[in-house]
Amino acid sequence: MSDRIDEAKRSALAERRAELSAQYLIPPDSRPASTARGVHHTAHISSDVERTIRFYDGVLGFPLIEMFENRDYAGSTHFFFDIGRGNALAYFDLPGLDLGPYQEVLGGHHHLAISMDESEWEAARARLEAAGIEYSHISGSSLYFRGPDGERLELISDPLGHMYGNDLGA
Repeated sequence: MSDRIDEAKRSALAERRAELSAQYLIPPDSRPASTARGVHHTAHISSDVERTIRFYDGVLGFPLIEMFENRDYAGSTHFFFDIGRGNALAYFDLPGLDLGPYQEVLGGHHHLAISMDESEWEAARARLEAAGIEYSHISGSSLYFRGPDGERLELISDPLGHMYGNDLGA
């Protein structure tokens, strides 16, 4: 991969960036408030639950605050670390799954969960439907779908620091 582009391409990219800024970037004094409360959690894949706990809790000082069986993969552990301000870093393990050539996904990003007020969550669900974007509705508070580049996203109506009606870390 080359880390250089020619001046003509750079100029065209700068022009396009200016067009997009003019079309979509709203000045701060007239910008609407976000519909999100913040990042609820970001989920990654672990090859070893205990090693992951020892690293994040023991080395980095992010307390392990919750651990339960993953709803959509029997035997899998879904576990969370407190990374401050009601935000969580989550991991899954995938026992028994032979990743073979996809081994590189270990430690990789699984999904990003964004917390929204319930009314905003309902409005977002309606917008997904209107746009024809398929989603999975799980547990009454989570919508899972893919972004434009295939990234896995979750909109969750639970407040930061809570999951499916439970206080993370209680």
